[in-house]
Amino acid sequence: MTPDDFISRYQAALASQDWSNIEPLVAEDACVTFSNGTVHEGRTAVKAAFTRNFSLIKNERYEIQNPRWIRRGDSMAVLLFDFAWRGIINGQGTAGAGRGTHVLVRDRSEWKLLVEHLGPKAS
Repeated sequence: MTPDDFISRYQAALASQDWSNIEPLVAEDACVTFSNGTVHEGRTAVKAAFTRNFSLIKNERYEIQNPRWIRRGDSMAVLLFDFAWRGIINGQGTAGAGRGTHVLVRDRSEWKLLVEHLGPKAS
Protein backbone atom coordinates (compact mmCIF):
# COMPACT_ATOMS: atom_id res chain seq x y z
CA MET A 1 0.00 0.00 0.00
CA THR A 2 1.25 3.47 -0.88
CA PRO A 3 0.42 6.67 1.02
CA ASP A 4 -2.05 7.53 -1.76
CA ASP A 5 -3.69 4.13 -1.31
CA PHE A 6 -3.92 4.81 2.41
CA ILE A 7 -5.80 8.09 1.82
CA SER A 8 -8.32 6.32 -0.45
CA ARG A 9 -8.82 3.54 2.12
CA TYR A 10 -9.12 6.06 4.95
CA GLN A 11 -11.83 8.06 3.14
CA ALA A 12 -13.75 4.86 2.38
CA ALA A 13 -13.42 3.71 6.00
CA LEU A 14 -14.70 7.07 7.29
CA ALA A 15 -17.63 6.90 4.86
CA SER A 16 -18.67 3.58 6.41
CA GLN A 17 -19.10 5.30 9.81
CA ASP A 18 -17.90 2.02 11.33
CA TRP A 19 -14.88 2.12 13.65
CA SER A 20 -13.95 -1.47 12.81
CA ASN A 21 -13.09 -0.29 9.28
CA ILE A 22 -11.03 2.65 10.55
CA GLU A 23 -9.17 1.00 13.43
CA PRO A 24 -6.67 -0.98 11.29
CA LEU A 25 -5.58 2.32 9.71
CA VAL A 26 -4.88 4.13 12.99
CA ALA A 27 -1.59 3.84 14.91
CA GLU A 28 -1.84 2.78 18.55
CA ASP A 29 -0.32 6.11 19.66
CA ALA A 30 -2.28 8.28 17.20
CA CYS A 31 -3.21 11.85 18.02
CA VAL A 32 -6.24 13.47 16.36
CA THR A 33 -7.18 17.13 16.72
CA PHE A 34 -10.62 18.10 15.46
CA SER A 35 -11.43 21.51 14.00
CA ASN A 36 -13.24 22.43 17.23
CA GLY A 37 -9.89 22.17 19.04
CA THR A 38 -10.48 18.91 20.90
CA VAL A 39 -7.43 16.64 21.08
CA HIS A 40 -7.69 12.85 21.28
CA GLU A 41 -4.49 10.97 22.13
CA GLY A 42 -4.14 7.21 21.73
CA ARG A 43 -6.27 4.83 19.69
CA THR A 44 -8.80 4.36 22.52
CA ALA A 45 -9.47 8.12 22.75
CA VAL A 46 -9.57 8.44 18.95
CA LYS A 47 -12.10 5.60 18.80
CA ALA A 48 -14.31 7.31 21.39
CA ALA A 49 -14.19 10.61 19.47
CA PHE A 50 -14.95 9.03 16.09
CA THR A 51 -17.80 6.86 17.38
CA ARG A 52 -19.29 9.88 19.16
CA ASN A 53 -19.19 11.82 15.88
CA PHE A 54 -20.75 8.90 14.01
CA SER A 55 -23.64 8.84 16.48
CA LEU A 56 -24.17 12.62 16.18
CA ILE A 57 -23.69 13.13 12.43
CA LYS A 58 -25.93 10.95 10.28
CA ASN A 59 -25.14 10.22 6.62
CA GLU A 60 -21.85 12.06 6.90
CA ARG A 61 -19.81 12.57 3.75
CA TYR A 62 -16.18 13.53 4.32
CA GLU A 63 -13.84 14.43 1.48
CA ILE A 64 -10.12 15.06 1.35
CA GLN A 65 -9.49 17.62 -1.38
CA ASN A 66 -6.42 19.24 -2.94
CA PRO A 67 -3.89 16.87 -1.38
CA ARG A 68 -0.30 18.10 -1.28
CA TRP A 69 2.40 15.71 -0.12
CA ILE A 70 5.09 17.54 1.85
CA ARG A 71 7.15 14.42 2.36
CA ARG A 72 6.88 10.82 1.22
CA GLY A 73 9.63 8.59 2.51
CA ASP A 74 9.96 4.89 3.18
CA SER A 75 8.70 5.15 6.76
CA MET A 76 6.87 8.49 7.02
CA ALA A 77 4.63 10.67 4.86
CA VAL A 78 3.13 14.11 5.52
CA LEU A 79 0.06 15.39 3.69
CA LEU A 80 -1.58 18.83 3.68
CA PHE A 81 -5.14 18.93 2.37
CA ASP A 82 -8.47 20.71 2.34
CA PHE A 83 -11.45 18.85 3.74
CA ALA A 84 -15.19 19.21 3.49
CA TRP A 85 -17.96 17.36 5.26
CA ARG A 86 -21.73 17.37 5.29
CA GLY A 87 -24.32 15.41 7.18
CA ILE A 88 -27.43 15.59 9.31
CA ILE A 89 -27.31 16.67 12.95
CA ASN A 90 -30.57 16.66 14.94
CA GLY A 91 -32.55 16.38 11.70
CA GLN A 92 -30.89 19.42 10.10
CA GLY A 93 -28.47 19.38 7.18
CA THR A 94 -25.14 20.87 8.14
CA ALA A 95 -21.66 21.13 6.66
CA GLY A 96 -18.15 22.27 7.39
CA ALA A 97 -14.77 22.63 5.75
CA GLY A 98 -11.19 23.44 6.60
CA ARG A 99 -7.54 22.49 6.22
CA GLY A 100 -5.88 19.38 7.50
CA THR A 101 -2.57 17.66 8.06
CA HIS A 102 -1.90 13.94 8.16
CA VAL A 103 1.29 12.31 9.35
CA LEU A 104 1.46 8.68 8.26
CA VAL A 105 3.95 6.13 9.50
CA ARG A 106 4.81 2.76 8.02
CA ASP A 107 4.09 -0.20 10.28
CA ARG A 108 5.65 -3.21 8.56
CA SER A 109 4.04 -3.11 5.10
CA GLU A 110 1.04 -0.98 6.10
CA TRP A 111 0.66 2.78 6.46
CA LYS A 112 -1.03 4.06 9.62
CA LEU A 113 -2.40 7.42 10.67
CA LEU A 114 -0.19 8.83 13.41
CA VAL A 115 -1.44 12.44 13.40
CA GLU A 116 -4.55 14.08 12.03
CA HIS A 117 -4.94 17.79 12.67
CA LEU A 118 -8.04 19.53 11.32
CA GLY A 119 -8.53 23.27 11.47
CA PRO A 120 -10.29 26.19 9.82
CA LYS A 121 -9.61 27.25 6.26
CA ALA A 122 -6.72 29.64 5.86
CA SER A 123 -7.79 33.21 5.30
